[in-house]
Amino acid sequence: MDKSLGLYIHIPFCKSKCPYCDFFSSKADEIALEEYTIILLNKIKLWSMKIPENISTIYVGGGTPSILGAERLCRILKSVKDNFNVLNNAEITVEVNPDTGKNINFNCLCSAGYNRLSIGMQSSVEAELKSLGRIHTAEDASLTVQHAKNSGFDNISLDLMIGIPHQTAQSLEQSIKFCFDCGVTHISSYILKIEPETKFDKIKDKLVLPDDDEQAKLYLYAVDLLEKSGYKQYEISNFAKKGYESKHNINYWNCGEYIGIGPSAHSFYRGKRFYYNRNTKDFENNKTVFDCFGGTEEEFIMLSLRLKSGLQFDEYRKRFGKELPRFITDKVKTYAKLGFMQMDEKKINFTPKGYLVSNTIISELI
Repeated sequence: MDKSLGLYIHIPFCKSKCPYCDFFSSKADEIALEEYTIILLNKIKLWSMKIPENISTIYVGGGTPSILGAERLCRILKSVKDNFNVLNNAEITVEVNPDTGKNINFNCLCSAGYNRLSIGMQSSVEAELKSLGRIHTAEDASLTVQHAKNSGFDNISLDLMIGIPHQTAQSLEQSIKFCFDCGVTHISSYILKIEPETKFDKIKDKLVLPDDDEQAKLYLYAVDLLEKSGYKQYEISNFAKKGYESKHNINYWNCGEYIGIGPSAHSFYRGKRFYYNRNTKDFENNKTVFDCFGGTEEEFIMLSLRLKSGLQFDEYRKRFGKELPRFITDKVKTYAKLGFMQMDEKKINFTPKGYLVSNTIISELI
């Protein structure tokens, strides 16, 4: 079994907080950005002393990593490469916000070794962007993609949100067409969830949101339209042109191990899941919190079923030394008759319709 790891690095800063977001982030000036970068470089070195395994994927997320600027992002990647055994063909992603992305030095990022971009657009419709509290325009997103392509990036993902205030099938189609016209290779298209303690949570009664049925229709419409546009669904919320699936995220869903560096970052290493609390102080003091033991049968089933490739019987047999329990396959047959799941001699997986109720079904299977 491949013993390489994924590496996640968290940048906990944003220019402004989006009303739907519950990720750990705050505002920062240049001094704070530089101070955090220095702390991060120190922690990268510290972690490398504990990790003999190769690194096969690197993902710099946030927050808004592009707020650091290209020079700091390049220093961070150089530190990772200097201290870890990074494979030559490693997938190296950095998240970019179109507001900062339109002016960032993509040549510098490309030369440093970044080879994949994830651009947080959410919508190409100006009214929807405003309702989401985004500080960029659709044109900013288009310029960011264009500048990145001109610098040599050919693996670019755009984020799209479904079920947002005032969204219709027509406006969703407009956003998908925008992504297609930009020529990106990957689209993350996920349903808006109102998270506790966010601004949206506090004003949820005033929000004009699609109801559950409308949300489901929008999701299925997006799946169909994306497939027709050449973006094949490979996970609940992810679509890619052939060969451009996110290796870093697939590692998560395959129960692969990874290290997370930064406040609120999670890790799964040598069978244990642990994380940093949502504050920079604990991160600075190397204080992690044990969560649970990972890689269990239940976890493997749950994560595998997020993927379109599904739960592979051979892989289950290899990991756990036994056949998948009969009561699970019997339940799957029932859900398959209802159009929520599919099963053949090699695997079980959800249909697009099944993904909408996957949490409920998975809880019954495990």
